[in-house]
Amino acid sequence: MRLTAIYAQLSCSDAEASTDWFTSLFNRAPDARPMKGLAEWHLGDAAGFQLYRDAGNAGHGTLTLIVEDIRREQARLADAGRHPGEVLAGDFASLLRMHDPDGNLVVLAQPEQAG
Repeated sequence: MRLTAIYAQLSCSDAEASTDWFTSLFNRAPDARPMKGLAEWHLGDAAGFQLYRDAGNAGHGTLTLIVEDIRREQARLADAGRHPGEVLAGDFASLLRMHDPDGNLVVLAQPEQAG
């Protein structure tokens, strides 16, 4: 299989509330709404995120996003009223764990710099 792009997806029960939450997370509105109940954020040429209204599966997913500056994102999310919590030091990355309105786990990760 030769991939040209990959999209992560989480399910939500309330599309508008969750779209608002992820708009704060990504610091911008969705790039597309290709069908009812689906919002997409295009993240470069080869990645993206889809938020899909599916109440039966909402709250059971995990999304990990690799960021350049986790402390800057923590401060920005706190300023936006999203209560990001503390940055945790791991063996290979710093992590910030949050939950979206449905309880899906959203992790921001900043890999440790080599050298």
